[in-house]
Amino acid sequence: LILQLLGLSIATMSTVTHYGQHFTLISDTSLDGNSYRVIHLRAFYFGICLSMTLILAALLSSAATVRESQCLTAMGFFCFALAFCGLIPAAYWRYTHSTEVEDSMMDVYDFVYEEVRRNSSSFRRQELTAIHKAFLCCGKHSPFGDTTNVERKTCPPDQVHNAEQDCLQVIQDFLKKHMDFVFSILGITIGFTIYGMILTSFLWFSIHFSSHLDRKGKYILR
Repeated sequence: LILQLLGLSIATMSTVTHYGQHFTLISDTSLDGNSYRVIHLRAFYFGICLSMTLILAALLSSAATVRESQCLTAMGFFCFALAFCGLIPAAYWRYTHSTEVEDSMMDVYDFVYEEVRRNSSSFRRQELTAIHKAFLCCGKHSPFGDTTNVERKTCPPDQVHNAEQDCLQVIQDFLKKHMDFVFSILGITIGFTIYGMILTSFLWFSIHFSSHLDRKGKYILR
């Protein structure tokens, strides 16, 4: 049951990450040369595949326990091993590329901001306004506290002079919290996956050597 709930939580997190307003805005705004869109899609598909694998492994393990089937137990172990082989590279990538997603998101904002500042095109201005509304931030403020025409045109009136709402800092803080939550989920999933592999191995050997706790059949007294 815990593994099924964990699989459902991973699927929910992947769906929210993929279709959430903050991530969708950055993905739609990013250029082809930016790596964020590729990371965004790969993270979604990885999360969905991982959740389906965990749910399938949990169902197979439950069915194997009830039916005492070596085949179902082996299939459950294979699903846990497959999930484990995907989780370890994902955790390693998160550890070694901790700032890549953050940098790519801020690069997207920098590009849109500079495009609006140079050209003031209506298309990019709408995108920048949408980002400001989604992240509740306002432009890139200078250390002198002055405000450019970009902020006046694209920020809500109550945030134009709020220097604490620098968009680069807000995006960085937002993504750091999200990635910390994702990394926590990955750690918990790795732990339960190892537990599932050990449990299915024990069940397989238990069934193989007929060392069941509930013995079937009748005992005949000689």
